[in-house]
Amino acid sequence: MNRGKVYSVSSVNQYIKNMFINEYALAVIFVKGEISNCKYHSSGHIYFSLKDASSQLACVMFRGDRNGLDFRLENGQEVVVGGSVSVYERDGKYQLYAKKIVLAGDGLLAEKYEQLKKKLEEAGYFDEDRKLPIPRYVKRVGIVTAETGAAVRDMMQIAARRNPYVQLVLYPAKVQGAGAAESIVRGIKRLDKESVDVIIIGRGGGSMEDLWAFNEEIVADAVFQCRTPVISAVGHETDTTISDYVADLRAPTPSAAVELAIYDARQALEALYTAKDRMARAMLSDLEDMREHLEQSQARLKFLNPGNQLDSKRQYLTDMEEKLSLYMERILQEKKHAFAMLSGRLDSVSPLKRLQEGYAYVAGKDGHGISSVEEISVGDSICVSVTDGSFQAGVTQVNGGQS
Repeated sequence: MNRGKVYSVSSVNQYIKNMFINEYALAVIFVKGEISNCKYHSSGHIYFSLKDASSQLACVMFRGDRNGLDFRLENGQEVVVGGSVSVYERDGKYQLYAKKIVLAGDGLLAEKYEQLKKKLEEAGYFDEDRKLPIPRYVKRVGIVTAETGAAVRDMMQIAARRNPYVQLVLYPAKVQGAGAAESIVRGIKRLDKESVDVIIIGRGGGSMEDLWAFNEEIVADAVFQCRTPVISAVGHETDTTISDYVADLRAPTPSAAVELAIYDARQALEALYTAKDRMARAMLSDLEDMREHLEQSQARLKFLNPGNQLDSKRQYLTDMEEKLSLYMERILQEKKHAFAMLSGRLDSVSPLKRLQEGYAYVAGKDGHGISSVEEISVGDSICVSVTDGSFQAGVTQVNGGQS
């Protein structure tokens, strides 16, 4: 036996490991299979195997990579494992070092969904400031959905009930399976040229795989580039697709999308009647205010009118004249009353009245009355006045004191 160079076991394993490391196809790889021999080690690592009908592959997920694992691995689960294939030098065995594990089927789709969502979000596809407003009153509504099925029937019935005057333009698209995304894109682009006011894209509920066409990047691009406002209404209320995030408005169901897009004619008429009544009440209120203002202005003008001012002054003078007359009458009566009282008092001391009572009035030659014997002397001439005349007399005797 001709022996060449002899290598150690470690050297061989190291060489093989380097071969795995340098192989790009094994550096990042996704492997689908069934979980078997699953063991959660006390160290936090998970050891398991992936198998299919004819082979199996040893796998390990280290504790530091378990943060992204949101479910517990169980034997029999169908999963997709992402990671790299390399050699464990100590045992000389190659194995898959798992970095990411998702359930097969919806799990794989969910992974693709999250990757595309993150990509588009970073590219600004979901930014609110770029979204178009949905017109309040539309005349033409474009719909991209399957030509048959409950969704389109419900949408047509709701549209007819809310506003039969709104025109629906249907683009019959394939919404599931191969070619569905391309069909939806053609529908969006076609309706964007048809001068519709809003476009609704959607379909009824289903599994994630059924709804996957609305998670395709080409559909997201078509919605993003569309110049017409787009409402995305895919599946049920709990379903959320990439198109929902990109669209200008997301509706929980296709029926709800129609209700959001088409205004209710009855409510519009009720609002119109309410506005009419409100306007009529406002006009009547304004007229009443203007009438009251006019009446106040007329009253003020009437008050300021020269003729009215003359009448007012004339009436004032008449009132003052009447008051003055009453005042003068009252003063006159008071004066008459005072005069009567003075006349009575004067009458009580009148010489004439005394004369009528039998008394006489004696005056000296100077005409002054004589009230004392000291004012006359014997031989003086005196004038004696009585009630019916007077006569001259001479003083022959003067007696003083009481006689």
